[in-house]
Amino acid sequence: MKSCFRVLLVLFFLASAAFCDQTFPKPDWKELPDPVASPYAEQGGEVCVYIGPSPKSLNYYLENSSIAAHVFSGLYESLLSMSSRNLEYEPHLASKWSISDDKKTFTFWIDKRAKWSDGKPVTAQDVKWTFDAIMNPANKTGVHKVSLSRFESPEVLDDHTIRFTAKEVHWKNLLSIGTFDILPKHAYENLDFNKINFELPVVSGPYEIGELTENVSLTLKRRRDWWNNDAVNVQGVNNFDTIRLRFYGESENAFEAFKKGLIDIIGVNTARTWVKETEGQQFADNWIIKQKIQNYRPVGFQGFAMNMRRPPFDDVNVRKAMAHLINREKMNAAIMYNQYFLHKSYFEDLYSPEKPCPNQPYDFNKDKARKLLADSGWKVNPKTGFLEKNGKPLTVKFLTRDSTAERFLAIYEQDLKDVGIQMVIDKKDWAAWMKDMDDFNYEITWAAWGAALFKDPEGMWASSEADRPSGNNITGFKNAKVDELIEMQKSIFSVEERHEICRKIDQLVYEQCPYVLLWNIDYTRLLYWNKFGTPDTVLTKYGDDSSAESYWWLDPYSVADLKDAMEQKLPLPPKPLSVVFDEVFVDPVMDKPKN
Repeated sequence: MKSCFRVLLVLFFLASAAFCDQTFPKPDWKELPDPVASPYAEQGGEVCVYIGPSPKSLNYYLENSSIAAHVFSGLYESLLSMSSRNLEYEPHLASKWSISDDKKTFTFWIDKRAKWSDGKPVTAQDVKWTFDAIMNPANKTGVHKVSLSRFESPEVLDDHTIRFTAKEVHWKNLLSIGTFDILPKHAYENLDFNKINFELPVVSGPYEIGELTENVSLTLKRRRDWWNNDAVNVQGVNNFDTIRLRFYGESENAFEAFKKGLIDIIGVNTARTWVKETEGQQFADNWIIKQKIQNYRPVGFQGFAMNMRRPPFDDVNVRKAMAHLINREKMNAAIMYNQYFLHKSYFEDLYSPEKPCPNQPYDFNKDKARKLLADSGWKVNPKTGFLEKNGKPLTVKFLTRDSTAERFLAIYEQDLKDVGIQMVIDKKDWAAWMKDMDDFNYEITWAAWGAALFKDPEGMWASSEADRPSGNNITGFKNAKVDELIEMQKSIFSVEERHEICRKIDQLVYEQCPYVLLWNIDYTRLLYWNKFGTPDTVLTKYGDDSSAESYWWLDPYSVADLKDAMEQKLPLPPKPLSVVFDEVFVDPVMDKPKN
């Protein structure tokens, strides 16, 4: 009898083990130092950086821009973080979490030490309220609804425990609910969410908003009472007491301010500035450091987005003609000193010499453009020289926000005119441009996109996203075959298998030509005044120039040396012109070079 009972007991435990939740982090996990953070970093001081034009909102859930994302990331936190060592999930606001065997139920236990800046605890009610606010149809949270829409509204089990139930299995589910920023319910629940823009008084993160001077600058103040200040993995990080973010509508004005010392660090996005305007004593004597940083930052794409919801860009022949009419080789050589590679993909970093991209570039060819336009019924009016169809001229309105685009558009405008297309320039400021993009109120515009470490094509290329206001599918792209592939990749947990599907999606999208693709670089161009301490890698493994705000520090000896050098007109020791992450990175824990 006892033997029979033991057998039943063993079977019971085996069955339980087969269907029980998995809990994370695993028992052998331990918090480790950030491998990039320097042990020599010191806290204090101020850094001033150029962030871009003044945003229409600092609420990232309302403004889908890198500027709002940048500010939000210092103010608010998510349930989980991701290790910069191995990209594995780590505890953050949640001290542990579990995943059900069917991968549909996710339970999080919130760290009871986590506090808001007003001293109140971070609770499960805050998580649920934030989720519900994002998903509220009345709130203009567009793109953020995409991944969260795969879940039911979460269930609060108690003040510090919350459970999410997914409607479908998706490789991105844990990423979606584990990494969205949590807002304080008690501070914002009685406000109109669509009006929570610049006043964000209660935060949980390492910084809080200081001074905001409209259209000029914003300061972020480091919080000495941040609940997570003593964590092992943030030592040597968040070093500046004050981060001053300066707004400029034009990057050229920001660069002039940088040379005057009004800005400390600037990432350079224009080739002319990098090649021709980094001369003079400030650069020759190393008062200003010029460095090219090569790391693993994902490569996005940029191009002229065409609104496929409207004529004439609802016609693929017109879109392809527009691609054949841009002389990218000439622009790269004449204006950009051949600093860029020319795009022929929407997922450039998914191709390699072993897996070459099969997309054929749209070469600059006016005859091909004329043929495509003629096939769609556009004929030249001999009186005006412009193309017409059904009595209407082929005119396109180009929405722009940046004067640096004017040199490129002038060349493009002339080549369009040569085949009978009239282009009208419609210039607006950043806020007006963003509003038009939110409403899809444009014909053609210049858009640049960053890339994520984990590729998810749904937001930008799914038909279901084409009509969602404030979303990323700004061109209104719809394609049944692409939709099938997007659905297929959702339940695949192998990164390599998903990448293979993304390559197929890329080739289908490329054939439909929603963008006139332009060019890009796969490194960061960086200028900074020589008064900072930096990690050996300068930037993080996947980061751009913004990672300097977290990992650099104001070095008092370098500050004094710079001051003396400038007063006495003397040079400072040089620094490497080029830094390659793999060549200098040493993991302080593993004590060996990382690949």
